[in-house]
Amino acid sequence: MAEPEALKYMSGFGNEFATEDPRCPGALPEGQNNPQKCPYDMYAEQLSGTAFTAPRAHNKRSWLYRIRPSVLHTPFKPINNGNMTNNWDSWPPNPNQLRWRPFDMPGEGAAEVDFVQGLSTVCGAGDTRSRHGAAIHIYACNSSMSEKSFYNSDGDFLIVPQQGELLIYTEFGKMLVNPNEICVIQQGMKFSVFVNGPSRGYVLEVFDGHFTLPDLGPIGANGLANPRDFLTPMAWFEDRPSDYTMISKFQGKLFAAGQRHSPYDVAAWHGNYHPYKYDLEKFMVINAVAFDHADPSIFTVLTCQSNKPGTAIADFVIFPPRWSVQERTFRPPYYHRNCMSEFMGLIKGKYEAKEEGFQPGGASLHSMMTPHGPDATCFENASNAPLKAERIADGTMAFMFESCLSLALTEWGDKTCQKVDPSYYEVWQPLQKRFKAEDGQAMA
Repeated sequence: MAEPEALKYMSGFGNEFATEDPRCPGALPEGQNNPQKCPYDMYAEQLSGTAFTAPRAHNKRSWLYRIRPSVLHTPFKPINNGNMTNNWDSWPPNPNQLRWRPFDMPGEGAAEVDFVQGLSTVCGAGDTRSRHGAAIHIYACNSSMSEKSFYNSDGDFLIVPQQGELLIYTEFGKMLVNPNEICVIQQGMKFSVFVNGPSRGYVLEVFDGHFTLPDLGPIGANGLANPRDFLTPMAWFEDRPSDYTMISKFQGKLFAAGQRHSPYDVAAWHGNYHPYKYDLEKFMVINAVAFDHADPSIFTVLTCQSNKPGTAIADFVIFPPRWSVQERTFRPPYYHRNCMSEFMGLIKGKYEAKEEGFQPGGASLHSMMTPHGPDATCFENASNAPLKAERIADGTMAFMFESCLSLALTEWGDKTCQKVDPSYYEVWQPLQKRFKAEDGQAMA
């Protein structure tokens, strides 16, 4: 994919930014946020990500100075949703441990499928109308969104590319997002995805608030994902007539409208509500150095908190390359039953707790209170290995979407995709009874 012009970024998570396209010096008004007449005879338009009266520390909004206002389009009409849904009652529950083989991508000679058409919902919970819940999607596409733009009225998209780079046009500027990077497109922001061949990845959608950095508590001021490593695009615009299709996801359904110009006509903007991207390689790992396996919360990159303190609608957690140095302990993840739902994906490499069967481009789901943990091979090896300092997960990046919601499978996720591995449960079957009495004799 050709490197786009004006692909420039500003750093810092949630910062108040002010940027203008250098082709229009002075496009940002001085003084008033919304003067009687904007420079270059543009239109001022505010995009609000929170209520007007939200506390200042949580208030999210940006002012866009654009050539034409967003309201200039034809009426929206329903279009086909494809495999994307927010209907969680159309398929029976399944409490089993689930693992998916790598999800299909459009093959050679296949029909053109763009990012929106290639979205398929695996699972989710909640309601878009009451703004509470989350959904997990897979995208698989082979075509760019030429003359087509999308925005999500229901919530934020956290996009995790697994194969194929994404060039994303937004109203705020352009972002190039590669595998092992992520990006967040927040509620209401228009964007188009351009690809160079077959591409696949994961999407976490939240309906509640917005993603934030987790509090660090006793860790202190530094660690995990550092704010300065998040990048936000600088202003870039195009002014050209075009028959654009605008797609809106509204209350779980897709709608399309037409407009006669590019939606990426913002010459300047300022505010703290904007898209951003992050390179997972820059995550500062905090790990145990004495004994025991620390909870996976120490690997949280971003969180969308619920109204219950310390409980997330969704956490985005990664398992990056790191040193394992604990003494007198079982180092892999412990066997576990959880009041949260755990959806895992693999960007590259081999996940240390399940090196066989869990493949890049695939996934697993361990639902609320469904037991899970290392497979039998991992348990046997880790129980007998010498406890010396060793590198783990080199060349690997696994991640987890963890939610306090009890996620419901869709028909596509459980059946239609035909990627569910029916033999997954077998990885634990070789686990043997090892209990012995104090005299060393096996008990009857």
